Formats: sequence, structure tokens, C-alpha cells
Amino acid sequence: MSELMVSGLAVEYPGKTVLRGVDLRVPTGSLTAVLGASGGGKTTLLRTIAGFLRPTAGQITVGGEVVAGAGHIVAPERRRVTIVPQEAALFPHLTVAANIGYGLPGWRTATRRARAKRVAELLDVVGLGGYDRHRPQQLSGGQQQRVALARALAPAPAAVLLDEPFSALDAGLRSQVRDQVRAILTELGTTAVLVTHDQDEALSMADQVAVLRDGQVAQVGSPEELYRTPVDLALAHFLGDAVQLPATAAGTTATTELGTVSITTAGHGAGTVMLRPEQLRVTAGPGAMTVVRVSFHGHDALLTVRTGSGLEVTARVPSPVPVHVGDEVILDVHGAGIFYPA
Repeated sequence: MSELMVSGLAVEYPGKTVLRGVDLRVPTGSLTAVLGASGGGKTTLLRTIAGFLRPTAGQITVGGEVVAGAGHIVAPERRRVTIVPQEAALFPHLTVAANIGYGLPGWRTATRRARAKRVAELLDVVGLGGYDRHRPQQLSGGQQQRVALARALAPAPAAVLLDEPFSALDAGLRSQVRDQVRAILTELGTTAVLVTHDQDEALSMADQVAVLRDGQVAQVGSPEELYRTPVDLALAHFLGDAVQLPATAAGTTATTELGTVSITTAGHGAGTVMLRPEQLRVTAGPGAMTVVRVSFHGHDALLTVRTGSGLEVTARVPSPVPVHVGDEVILDVHGAGIFYPA
């Protein structure tokens, strides 16, 4: 068992509380993404789990062992927790094999054969078999990150912490490497925590997403749960494009400028309905709505449509784009929205 548990965690810097009352459970063999804006406490949480910072309250348990809490602190090197940093941070004067071997406990005293066997196994796991004699500077950015992951996996840790490990990669490579890393962690059944500010990264990689906001967990759940049912409008906008419609709810429906919309939970009175842009279907036709902007993204496009009242809403449509700026359109809502009372 390698479950990671954080309970009632609080961390303070001089004159500032960074984390307060953080609860988080990372099941064995799963990947949890901790998502949040800069300054929200993500890195502080990771560093506290790793043992680099001492909490002021709360408890951290790794694989059933309390590593921090009630005055009991286990040293970082004894926590069975490893980190993959933002940049690979490989030793440039060491070979790939030596960099990975450095992560092994007692690597200087371990037999050469045992160390070489473990390194070879890890190189195969991360898809870099035959690269053992290369130097880091001979590798691409994505290859370096996979070496850093192999180094973190070398001592067979209970949990691996990934601190925005793809942020230094360009967009195309970032997507490829994070898919590779996710596949490796899944294959090995590794318990992992990924810290990121990239919503797409969190939603696409994780089994569970926890959003940190102002030092607290605003919401935790599956990626689809958070995207479809955010706890408030601020979180809805943080997790992706959102359409806000002034509305009046009556039971499980709400009246909006786009017509009557189903809502997921019963509501009454004035408020706001939140929809995702892909829930709006666009057809060309005479009406009081006009396309004012088209943002093309290749596989799809975001249309900004101005309604008769002057409200601007966003609709996501697949390519090829069926309408153009200036066209009159009709919008239909598919699926239910979320109602937030005023």
C-alpha cells in the first residue's frame, strides 16, 4: 500500500499563512493533479509532503506511516517520497546511467552488477534503452525529463511528486512527454502527485484533480466532475471556457435569453446558469444574434456571439467553421447547465 494522506495541513511563512486546513487523499497507484494559480500554495504543499518544509498543523501519512504530525517529523530521505523537478536537474558531468543510479539508496556501495541491472530496467521502462552512456546535453528536453523520472523511480518510492515537470517544454513536446509519463506511471502502478497550473494537463492526465485556491482545497474530484459541476463560477472559469447566462430558476429549469434551460439541481429565483461552450449548437439563420469574433484552433473554433441584449457568449464548433463574422445565427442549448443562485 502506498496511499498518501494529508489531513488538516497548515503551513506558515513568517507573517503569512500559505496553507490552511488542507485535506487530500491520493489512493494507491493513482495520479492526483494539484491545480491552482500562482501563489495558491501548490509548491508549498509538494515541498511539505516531501519533507522540505515543516507544517504548523495537520498530519501527512505515506503508505500508512505518519511522516509529519503532532511534533513527529520524518527526514526527507526516509519518507520513501521522490521528486521530479520543473527542470530535469541532471548532473551534466554524469552519464544517463550514473544520473539514474544516483537515485538508488547506497548507490556508491551497491554492487556494480546490481546497480547496472536496476538502471537498465528503468531505461527500458522510460523508453531510453541504449542511452546509458549518453550525457544529459546529448538528449532532448523530453528525454531529459524521462531520465529525471527514472531517477525518481529508482529507489521504488511509495510516492512520486511531479513539480510542473513539463513547463520548460514546448507545446508539442509537452503533450507527447506527459502522455509518456502518464503511461509509465500507470504501467508501474505508481502513486503520484502532479503540481501544475495548466488546466488541460491536469484534466487530461489525472485520475483525480484537487484545486487549491488561497491555500485551501476549493474542490476535489474526477476531472469530468470538476469540469461539469464546479462548486462556483470562479472555479468554472478557472477550469475552462464558460458561458454565463442571467437566469430565473423554477425547479429543474431556468429561463434565460437562450430559452428554457435544464439545470442539474433544482433552484428558485434569480441567479446565473453556467454552460460550457461545446453545449451551444450554432446554425446560420435570421435572428437577433450575430457572430462578432472567430478564434480558430485547427480542430475547432470558438465563436463569440452577441445576443439581442448585447450579451456576448462563446460557442465551440468543430472545423470547418460553418459561419463567419457578421453572420446572423441561432443558438440552441444541449444538455443541462449549472445554476448558481444570486
